[in-house]
Amino acid sequence: MLVGAAVGASASWPLGPLLVYVALLAVVLAFVDVAVHRLPDSLTLPLALGTAVLLTAAALLEDRPAVLTRCLLGAGALFLFYGLLALLGPMGLGDVKLAPTLGAVLAWYGWRTLVDGAFAGFLLAALWGLALLLTGRAKARDPLPFGPCMLLGALLALLTTT
Repeated sequence: MLVGAAVGASASWPLGPLLVYVALLAVVLAFVDVAVHRLPDSLTLPLALGTAVLLTAAALLEDRPAVLTRCLLGAGALFLFYGLLALLGPMGLGDVKLAPTLGAVLAWYGWRTLVDGAFAGFLLAALWGLALLLTGRAKARDPLPFGPCMLLGALLALLTTT
C-alpha cells in the first residue's frame, strides 16, 4: 500500500502507468526474494518487457524519443555492472536480470538518479546486513537477498528526484 501511494504521488502522465506496473511487480519480487532468495525469470523478464514497452510509449507520448537512448544506456550500464558482480560471486543472476529494468527507469530521470538509485541499493543492503549481524539473526556468511534493496534504493532515488 505504501509503495503504491509513494509511486502515485510521484507519477505523472504518461510515465504513471510504467511506475505503477514496476511498483506492483517490485513488491511481489521483493517478497519472493526474501522468502526463497530468488528473483524468478517468470517475474523479471515480463517486468523488463513491460518496462521497455511502457517507456517507449511514454517517450513517444511526451515527444521525447531521445530519452530512450539514455534509458537503453542506463539499462546496459546496470546490467554490465551487476553482471560483473555476478561473475565475481556476490550477486545472483536474478539481480542481474532485474538491473536493466531499474537502470532504464532510473535513467529516464537522468544519470544522477541512476547512480543514486544503484548506490542506495548497496547502502540499504549494508545497513540491513549490519542490523542482522548485530541482532544475531544472521552470520557473516549467510546470504542476503539483494533484490529488495535494489528495488527500495530505486524507489528512494525516484522519490527524491521527482
